[in-house]
Amino acid sequence: MRLKISQFLLSLAIASALMLAGCSTQQVPSNTSSATSTATSNASEASTKTTTEATSVSQSIDESVPGIANLPRLEGKATVVLTVKGSPITIEVDGTNAPITAGNFIDLVQKGVYNGLAFHRVERGTPEKPQPFVVQGGDPQSKDPKFPVDQLGTGSYIDPKTGNIRYIPLEIKPKGSNTPLYNKTFDATAQPVVLPHKQGAVAMARSQQPDSASSQFYFALADIGFLDGNYAVFGNVTQGFDVVNKIQQGDRIDSAKVTQGAENLKTPGQ
Repeated sequence: MRLKISQFLLSLAIASALMLAGCSTQQVPSNTSSATSTATSNASEASTKTTTEATSVSQSIDESVPGIANLPRLEGKATVVLTVKGSPITIEVDGTNAPITAGNFIDLVQKGVYNGLAFHRVERGTPEKPQPFVVQGGDPQSKDPKFPVDQLGTGSYIDPKTGNIRYIPLEIKPKGSNTPLYNKTFDATAQPVVLPHKQGAVAMARSQQPDSASSQFYFALADIGFLDGNYAVFGNVTQGFDVVNKIQQGDRIDSAKVTQGAENLKTPGQ
C-alpha cells in the first residue's frame, strides 16, 4: 500500500509540474510507380478515403463547445517536419482523433509561429528521478533572445486579428467513443485513450485550467501514461526521435513546415 501511495504522489507531482510549466497561468518515405493507371487508381482511392475520413471527422466534433466553431480543425492527417539545428523531426499529426488540437498546431505551423522558437524545458531524468520525461517548446516569447529564460513557459499565441490569446479546449478521445471529450479530464486507467502518451507522442502543454492550451507543445521522451486523460496528444514522431533526444534547453526550431495534408486544414469561414 505504501508503494502504491508513493507512486501515486510521484505521478501527481510530475503532472503538476507539467501544468505549472505549461502555457500562461492566465489563462515517412513513399514508393512511386511508373504505371500511370496504378498511380491514377491510387490517387482516386486516396481521394475517396480522404473525403470519407473528413466527413466522419466533422461529424465527430462537438459543435456545442463554446468557441469551437471559430477554431481551425484538421480533417484527417497531416505531416509536419520540424528542423532543429539542421536535423529533421517528422511528426504525423492526427486530426482524425484530435481535430481541434491538430488543427490548431497545423495552423500555427502554416503561419510560421514556431520558426525560431526555443525549447525552454528539457527533462531527461536525474539520479533522483531517472525516468526521461519531456522536451517542451512553443512559447512565442522565446523568439526574443533577450526574454528572461526563467519566465519562458508562460506565453501563448496571440491572434493578430483579434489581439486576444487563442486558447483551445482540452480534447481527448477515449477508446470506443465516436467523439472526443472536451473541457474536462478523466481517469484513463478506467477509460483508455486513443492517443496515449507513448514515447514520441506530441501533446499540448497547458496550465491548471483544462482549456488553457495555446501554442506550447511537448515531446514525450518515454511512456508517460499517467498523463493520459489529462493532456491532449495530437501526434507522434515517426522519424527523427534521435534528434529529439539530442535537444538541449535553448535549442531553437529552425523551421516548421507542413509537408503533407495541408489541404485537410479547415479554418473558420473556409
